[in-house]
Amino acid sequence: MTEPTYLQATRAAYDTVAVDYAELVPPLFEGDLYGRAMISTFAQLTRTLDAGPVADLGCGPGHVTAHLQSLGVSAFGVDLSPKTVAVARRRHPDLRFDEGSMTDLDLADGSLGGVIAWYSIVHTPPELLPVVFAEFHRVLAPGGRLLLAFKAGDRLRHLENAYGHDLSLDVYWVSPDRITDLLTRAGLPVEARLIREPNAQEKPRQGQQAYLLAQRPAQPGTSADDTVK
Repeated sequence: MTEPTYLQATRAAYDTVAVDYAELVPPLFEGDLYGRAMISTFAQLTRTLDAGPVADLGCGPGHVTAHLQSLGVSAFGVDLSPKTVAVARRRHPDLRFDEGSMTDLDLADGSLGGVIAWYSIVHTPPELLPVVFAEFHRVLAPGGRLLLAFKAGDRLRHLENAYGHDLSLDVYWVSPDRITDLLTRAGLPVEARLIREPNAQEKPRQGQQAYLLAQRPAQPGTSADDTVK
């Protein structure tokens, strides 16, 4: 099967910026107090369920994976970019990082207690998000939680330079209502949402940031095939 063009472009872009991205982005994460609060809630709920590890999908240099581990959650990272995975392994040699795509995870059905996708859906064309969310549903155990962070809005920005490098990468802002609807159709109803304004570390053009916490229902008989139309 031919790999979608957007995956090829995303891999190439992050292979290009991997080292500089790893220096610039983790400090921004440290300053995102609202997002980190959502992660703390997600970690507590996941620990309580005790249904398997958490996969940090689109893990980048591994800063979110390491943060989850510090909160007492067994976590590992998956990223599309081989060079980014190499950086994550160097920075966090005690943690597991694998190469992989959110559209086709090398993970067993129902094997995860949680999935976190921290700004890693922002390069996926919105019309293709149902494929990604169906895969999240597949790998989550019944009762397992999903936490998404993404850019809230309704626009597309094409980047030709980022993190000091020339590249070609699309970034999508998507309405939280639209994401909520897509998650519901994938069998992952949303439990909580948080929308915040850009903070002092972010450029005003970044706009609102969104965090959604969803859950695969614990009752048997619910699947993505049942809910996606």
